[in-house]
Amino acid sequence: MSSSMAAAAPEPPFRPREKLVEKQRYFQSVHKPTYLKGRYDAITSVAIPLALAASSVFLVGRGIYNMSHGIGKKE
Repeated sequence: MSSSMAAAAPEPPFRPREKLVEKQRYFQSVHKPTYLKGRYDAITSVAIPLALAASSVFLVGRGIYNMSHGIGKKE
């Protein structure tokens, strides 16, 4: 490596350290499971899987109904 790269100053942090410490204190004080502590975590951890499960149950149920009644066959 060249000496100019070693002497370069480190890149400034993406977020100020005070903000990170503040968020860390908040998340450590909340009494919820870790995966539900964020702002939108309930949507990604609960709502999306429930929607996927509900749609799959609906599609499987519709398929069983169609098969049992002989509806929707390709000729």
